[in-house]
Amino acid sequence: MSADVTAQESVDAGRVAEVRTGRRVPRRRMPVALTITLGLVSLTVLLAALSRLVGLAPVALVIGSVCGVALSVGLARAASRAGSSGLGPADGVTVGRAVLACGVAALTAELIAGHPVTPAILVLAIPALGLDAVDGWLARRTGTATTLGARLDGEVDAFLILVLSVAVGSVLGWWVVVAGLARYVFALAGILLPWMRRPLPYRYWRKIVTAAVGVGLVIALIDLLPPWTRSAVVLAALALLAESFGRDVVWLWRRRAEEVDSAAQTPRRTTAFARVVGTGLAVLAAVVVWFALLAPTRPDRITPLAFARLPVEALVVAGLVLVLASRSARSARLFSGVAGALLGLIAVLKVLDIGAFAVLDRPFTVVTDLALLGSGLDFVRESAGPWAARGALLGAGLVAVVALVGVPLAAARLVRVLTRRPRAGAGVVLALAVAWVVLAATGIRLEPGGGSVASVDGGRFAVDKVTATVDAIRDQRRFERAIADDAFRQPASGELSALQGKDVVVVFVESYGRAALEGPDMAPVRALLDAGTEELAADGYRARSAYLTSPTFGGSSWLAHASLMSGLWVDDQQRYERVLSSSRSTITSIFARNGWRTVAVLPSNREPWPEGQRFYDVDTVYDRTNLGYAGPSFGFSGMPDQFALTSFMRQELTDPTRPPVMAHVALTSSHGPWAPLPTAVDPSDLGDGSVFESIRAEATSAADLWSDRDQVPDAYRSALQYSLRTVLDFIRDEGDGMVVLLVGDHQPGTIVSGFGGNRDVPVTVIADDPAVLERIDGWSWEAGLRPSGDAPVLSMDEFRDRFLTTYSEPEGGR
Repeated sequence: MSADVTAQESVDAGRVAEVRTGRRVPRRRMPVALTITLGLVSLTVLLAALSRLVGLAPVALVIGSVCGVALSVGLARAASRAGSSGLGPADGVTVGRAVLACGVAALTAELIAGHPVTPAILVLAIPALGLDAVDGWLARRTGTATTLGARLDGEVDAFLILVLSVAVGSVLGWWVVVAGLARYVFALAGILLPWMRRPLPYRYWRKIVTAAVGVGLVIALIDLLPPWTRSAVVLAALALLAESFGRDVVWLWRRRAEEVDSAAQTPRRTTAFARVVGTGLAVLAAVVVWFALLAPTRPDRITPLAFARLPVEALVVAGLVLVLASRSARSARLFSGVAGALLGLIAVLKVLDIGAFAVLDRPFTVVTDLALLGSGLDFVRESAGPWAARGALLGAGLVAVVALVGVPLAAARLVRVLTRRPRAGAGVVLALAVAWVVLAATGIRLEPGGGSVASVDGGRFAVDKVTATVDAIRDQRRFERAIADDAFRQPASGELSALQGKDVVVVFVESYGRAALEGPDMAPVRALLDAGTEELAADGYRARSAYLTSPTFGGSSWLAHASLMSGLWVDDQQRYERVLSSSRSTITSIFARNGWRTVAVLPSNREPWPEGQRFYDVDTVYDRTNLGYAGPSFGFSGMPDQFALTSFMRQELTDPTRPPVMAHVALTSSHGPWAPLPTAVDPSDLGDGSVFESIRAEATSAADLWSDRDQVPDAYRSALQYSLRTVLDFIRDEGDGMVVLLVGDHQPGTIVSGFGGNRDVPVTVIADDPAVLERIDGWSWEAGLRPSGDAPVLSMDEFRDRFLTTYSEPEGGR
């Protein structure tokens, strides 16, 4: 593609080699007019076949035909200018690719019109891309390489990329079309700016970029992949295009004052400018490499002093480069390229770790956490809107490009600086190595708790990541054994006998963690719970409380739900997906087999969830689509908790002839970003939720809240108070004879909880039947809604078996 194809230079390595060697081109050629005629006939047959197979509309037929005619005219003019009267077999393959590309253009028109023709596009696009490697090989094999053929090959590449970008753009967004327009914008710039008309030197990298962009666009068309993955692939392709075109533009700019055919040296002022730019790039390269090697993975540890250290990895690589360069410059370049690529990968993993620690207070595990990237993007979309999600995706793409492309390039530039004066470079490396040994021996640290000035962090980080990956793979086998070890797989007599006839509601309150009950800022939450204990007591309810240790922190609440319900430690997405596909018994499924009607109330879910419904064995899943809510969303939360609980009551608890209900409820009003927040309304005014429109309009937006991060903990506290107050009012109004398990899913994010804290969440059993609480006397849980700091702590995966055993004894004890 353009910078990738010029009239004088070929993008195809084989064809350029033939032209430059001056090898005689055989005269076995097909006339240009005949080739064009056969191409148009082939296109006609292809469009007719597509019309019969997928049903092309007239507009699509016109588009495919016009594209074919335009390419034919372009080929005829190019052949005339080149003085060529015939085309070789390789050119015939290229014309065949052009025919396929025109078919893709016709199908793209159908795709834009909303017709499901993606499989047909893939059937044509994949061979059109694959044949790009064939025509070059055929040209070398037959000795028919020409500049005209190379120009034709490049133009077909550019056209195919343009058509594919339009196809992908109709699905992911029209920003994708930038990939297809890049070649033509470059050509237009050449018309307007004379200095951009200069012939470009051959670079095989251009061919690789063209192929990579084509493959990336094809991948982005595959419907089986999630949208965020497809967008990330396109962003990576755009980054490659930007690098390729950008390098060519820089090359042309530096030579803008030269005559096209001049071999004169660059003027002195340009050389001086180049030296300044080169020095600046070298410094920037050093900063990038330094960051990749020394950056801490916890955000709270990223300080200036964290980078005032000496990484042993840089010294080792520099020493090896100098040794290799003294024997073979090629070996040194190869080694530095591999080292730069590994360093780029380390940079990406560090950025992912920083993000994971900021939200989940733990490192990112490649094997188990990749799916969380999509969940994170969904959270941004639901909380801040689609444009914020696109911005986050673009930012992530830029970070990936800087890490995977910028870091290796920075390393390569530093290697060039080092090997330009090998003796001086060796002296510097030796002096720094001696300094490192002295610093390591003395163990000097610049800040308490910080790393040693003599750093080995880069190597240790890489080893830790490899170890974590191996452990994650091995964990799959261990988890399979844990799933199979299910004490409640088979029904037993007397199972849940102590709860017969009672409604049982498990209420997960989002981000309700130990941090909500500790510290002076959380005094209002403690006061609410203490007052709630007295209010419930006045109505005949009692409560017992303790803590559970959650498998997650700051997010991924579904892991906590699965752990509590299944009795398994589900602490990553890999385990979650595996247990969800298993036949492991859950608290809800055991209630279901003992006569309870089981439901799940998930007010922020917007899509069907058949796998969850099957795993938890619930009769009905209530979500954003069937709870009857017509009001606005509040940040991530699909509806206020008050409406969700009221709708659940209306649909499940009002029929006096119904069976007992076991409900799994996930409230989300206390989900980050904790803005905008709903407020309680009179129950008689709830209606369909439209009453919340005015509340939403007056509430503080997430953008305003997070513009001053010091306000965020207060907003979290207010959101949690709203959710807890809603649950307490629901129990007092509707909880006659009900047993409620009130539990947090995880601690709030690090902006509230800080780094390095525990993962404890409060858990409370509430009932108006004294016999229910007498059953758990042996648990030593504390009276009331608020557990003290010394309350018992139980791992969340241990709760299922203890709960089921306790309420099945003595008849069904296990």
